[in-house]
Amino acid sequence: MALHPQTSPAINSWQAKAADKRAVCQEAIPKDWILPQSILETLPAKADLPKAKVNLIDLDIPRRSGILTEREIEITESFTTSQLLEGLASGKFTSYEVTLAFSKRAAIAQQLANCLTETFFSEALERANYLDDLRSKGKLLGPLHGLPISLKDTYQVEGTQATIGAVSFLSRTSQENSSMVNVLFDLGAVLYVKTNVAQILLAVESDNNVFGRTMNPWNTALTAGGSSGGEGALVAFRGTPLGVGTDLAGKFHTNSLPVLWLWPVKATAGPLANDVDSLKLFMKTVIDARPALYDGAVIDAPWRSLAKKSNLRLGLLPADPFFPLHPTVEETINKAVKALQSQGHEIVTLDASACRVGEANQIMTQLVTLDTTSGAILESSGEPPVQCLSNFSEKVSKIGWDFLPDLSGKDRLDKYGMLEYIRAEIAEAWRELWVKHNLDAVISPSAQHTAVEHDNFGWPAYSAFLNLLDYPSCIVPFGKASKIDAEFIVKPGQGAPPYNPEAVAGAPCSIQVFTSRMRDEECLAAAEVIDNCFKQSAT
Repeated sequence: MALHPQTSPAINSWQAKAADKRAVCQEAIPKDWILPQSILETLPAKADLPKAKVNLIDLDIPRRSGILTEREIEITESFTTSQLLEGLASGKFTSYEVTLAFSKRAAIAQQLANCLTETFFSEALERANYLDDLRSKGKLLGPLHGLPISLKDTYQVEGTQATIGAVSFLSRTSQENSSMVNVLFDLGAVLYVKTNVAQILLAVESDNNVFGRTMNPWNTALTAGGSSGGEGALVAFRGTPLGVGTDLAGKFHTNSLPVLWLWPVKATAGPLANDVDSLKLFMKTVIDARPALYDGAVIDAPWRSLAKKSNLRLGLLPADPFFPLHPTVEETINKAVKALQSQGHEIVTLDASACRVGEANQIMTQLVTLDTTSGAILESSGEPPVQCLSNFSEKVSKIGWDFLPDLSGKDRLDKYGMLEYIRAEIAEAWRELWVKHNLDAVISPSAQHTAVEHDNFGWPAYSAFLNLLDYPSCIVPFGKASKIDAEFIVKPGQGAPPYNPEAVAGAPCSIQVFTSRMRDEECLAAAEVIDNCFKQSAT
């Protein structure tokens, strides 16, 4: 996908083009799937939702709406991805009914959380019928036969749009599929929706001038994150059994799966789901399909089966001085360590200076800004940056790091060469950490904070540095945020959003698990063990 916009016609304003696109998206939802006014009247107005602390999930609107049947509610709520696939293969479910159930639920999620961009329900149901007909003849197209899968807006699906939240791209329709899309089709998947993103993928909140802001289903006063926030919101609402996102800050090894384009820092692709088994299923299935045959940037390496480890030796990444942790995250990390230690796992606290997280993140900011295309994309349509993107840039500019030599006056190639040299130094420092401490994996904060109030998300330090190192990572849910009335002071030069204990109370918490390069299998294996440990500690 080229990030260079076509010359934008000056006939209509960017506002009119965006409004026209939103109207098309609204009309694409079947009338029978529109939420009753009686339900909408119980909620704050759309304009007020970002300021209201509404838990959309606990309201149980999919059931109350009457749009889904009881069987469709069961399909979307009671089965893992593996169980759905087993049912699809055995005939317990038809692809048509599973696709219809998740399509309806996705449509409801869109009306409440504003998480979708493109929808192709009719085409998805037509493909589901085709797959059901194949199965009736004793044939399965592939290991994902009949499973509906959602996609982040970045992926190209022929005949639809991939605007990445930019008005400039509204005049373009995808002429071919992304490599990942072709892999999924060949594996038998059904693609039915695409999900909302941060404006030109640059902020950590999914808001843009085309589709608007995605709500966090757990608390509409908090951000859904980004740039894959639409995908995350849909997964949380159980509007998809399995979603595919991308990121410049974390997820799986950059060359394991088909990606969309190359930046000075490569974008990564990876699955989002409600359980670790679904993530493992996706990774194994896609890698076993040899995605290198679809995308020349992918390493042609098979998925490895690992012997299970009952006890892990885990490094603990400490807080970096430039990125202090909110009290809720400190509490989550402390609880996670105790839970893991109580079940025999060994925790080794790493030295913050040896981890070089601040330095790695400064390199990341410099590498990302080497690509100036984003500004050109916005300028070509005349649209302004949304508030979260402006705030994000301002927050990054105030971080007082000074690890790097003076790069002013150097051309882009010289800058890139110097940054790559320092990146290699940090990679070597981390190699020494792995060897010195004989670690199976490292646990860390997913971010400095839980989801925060809209437009407040800053630089994602604890995931961005992993992309610099090309390390695979996995986010494991762990509890909910307590209301901790503690003072949180951001010192000059530090980067952190404000802490509002009232606003974030009850927000989902998590930890991050990561391993070294090309160790996707070990990352998921460790995440599975850790997730099981957390589940046992909660009982």
